[in-house]
Amino acid sequence: MLQCKKPLDIYVALHILSIINTVYGDTDMFKFEDYQVFGKNGYEAMVASASAWTKGYQAMTQEMADFSKKSFEKGSEVAGKALSAGSVDKALEVQQGYAREAYEAMVGQATKLNDLYVATAKDAYKPFEASMSAFGFKAPK
Repeated sequence: MLQCKKPLDIYVALHILSIINTVYGDTDMFKFEDYQVFGKNGYEAMVASASAWTKGYQAMTQEMADFSKKSFEKGSEVAGKALSAGSVDKALEVQQGYAREAYEAMVGQATKLNDLYVATAKDAYKPFEASMSAFGFKAPK
């Protein structure tokens, strides 16, 4: 079939072939039905991919909202403890403990979001795997 390696090259090649078919008549290389199937499959893959991105972004948004809520509550709690501490040393101790916990929580949240993003990207690529593998593309691991 086509020896193109990039999706844009494939699109341009199909466009050129459609012009050739229009000018010179229907050739044996491609039939009109082939274009319809190619377009339909591409559209369905795009819709499935967009749906996967939407679900993934919703999960990431919910995760960030939950994390923000917990962080705000924890910060309010620590502020109350620091203000009610009997001395500056106790207040600094409370603040240092909170800073350490907040940093660890932020790193954990960043890792969780990274995992969600990678899973979303893999799910969004799945609808295109079959058509891309036909042109020699392989999914990264």
